[in-house]
Amino acid sequence: MRNKVVKEVSLRAVANKRLITECPNGPENGKELSGELYNQIICACCRAGDIDRAMALLSQMEALGFHPNLISYTRLIEALGNIGRTSEAEAVFQEIVCYGFKPRVKMYNVLLRIFLKKGLLGVAVKVLDKMDNLGIERNQETYEVLVAYYVNAGRLEDTWAIINEMKRRRFQLSSFVYSKVISLYRDNGMWKKAVGIMEEIREMGMSLDKQICNSIIDTFGKYGELDEALEVFEKMQQEGVRPDITTWNSLIRWHCKAGDLPKALEFFTEMQEQGLYPDPKVFLRIISCLGEQGKWDVMKKIFETMKYRGHKKSGAIYAVLVDIYGQYGRFQEAEQCISALKSEGVQLSASVFCILANAYAQQGLCEQTLKVLEVMEAEGIEPNMIMLNVLINAFGVAGRHMEALSIYDYMRESGINPDVITYSTLMKACIRARKFDEVPEIYKEMEYAGCTPDRKAREMLQAALMVLEQRHYTY
Repeated sequence: MRNKVVKEVSLRAVANKRLITECPNGPENGKELSGELYNQIICACCRAGDIDRAMALLSQMEALGFHPNLISYTRLIEALGNIGRTSEAEAVFQEIVCYGFKPRVKMYNVLLRIFLKKGLLGVAVKVLDKMDNLGIERNQETYEVLVAYYVNAGRLEDTWAIINEMKRRRFQLSSFVYSKVISLYRDNGMWKKAVGIMEEIREMGMSLDKQICNSIIDTFGKYGELDEALEVFEKMQQEGVRPDITTWNSLIRWHCKAGDLPKALEFFTEMQEQGLYPDPKVFLRIISCLGEQGKWDVMKKIFETMKYRGHKKSGAIYAVLVDIYGQYGRFQEAEQCISALKSEGVQLSASVFCILANAYAQQGLCEQTLKVLEVMEAEGIEPNMIMLNVLINAFGVAGRHMEALSIYDYMRESGINPDVITYSTLMKACIRARKFDEVPEIYKEMEYAGCTPDRKAREMLQAALMVLEQRHYTY
């Protein structure tokens, strides 16, 4: 996983706190690392996911009186953000500014992505203002980061504002942007309009690439049009577009939801034959389907196949998920799950913690969901938007809507902007607790926050209003 230089060099700290290298051919002939070599190793550590070592090297480098270059700093910030250590990423950035470096647009884009991933829209806006004040022009990547966030957060007006700004400034609407537009239409119940984008793209002479095909497949799947989804799947392969993990995950997910488990398992097998394995969230859905049908022998066979194919670390995550469901009676405590993953060499990140928390949340095991959050924070990883939404769902499933609302209050107090999933999950929690009068208020707050209610939110509002009408409430 590391480059040639890292393979040939091992590091050791000597008594005088200077870092030296030991070469395989001459262990006694140590020499002090150069700045260039420090930069190479820091970047290699970031690529390999060894963030703690990269940070240690940064400290040692600074102790010697010199600093990494902008490329190394950017890699560090990005790596810290990827595993949820947002505060450290921001601290490194501030350090760069204090040392007199002038970050480029790429580093600002990395910061934007980190803050928006955590839902810190206000902080992200300040980053954009800083760029404007320094005369740093937004590039294609800047706009695409913003489009991705606004679509995922369900902020319809903000999405179109950014796309229109791109058009005014003559930025090309890439397949990535078009795929997000398709997602936007899909999530707002306009699936036929989403599919119409495909014809519009063809008329423009733009080829249908993987991102656009994946969005169309997901749109058809969400609305139960599985035959059409499979037609697009076949067509993309005929045109030489190779399915990726997103393609397979969509096909598996929607066939599971439609109750066609044999077809979902067929895709699961075919995907592995191509050297890929599913997202743990999708695997969780397969576990649920197999568990409901009592087919644990099939699950055991899947694990054995995955191990045979070499997916050991991912298999460890999946095994823990199955154990959470209680089949083998192990890992009923969150700490045991984390310890098991560590022993398998799995790199802990915000996404891994979210996967585990979601598995507990779907069973309404609030205490264990909270325990995952505690362990996550103890590991120095800050809770992101996904984790907080998972907590809201856990309390909702357990019928503890007041605690779900307390998470929502915490988000707002912490400067985290709730997204459409937050509001929809809160509405669902209130309906489960039969607190129908709170549903319209949450819906109003969602609209006021700039989030466009999706189809589920609108349906829940109508359901709550019907109950309230029977109780003589007015909205």
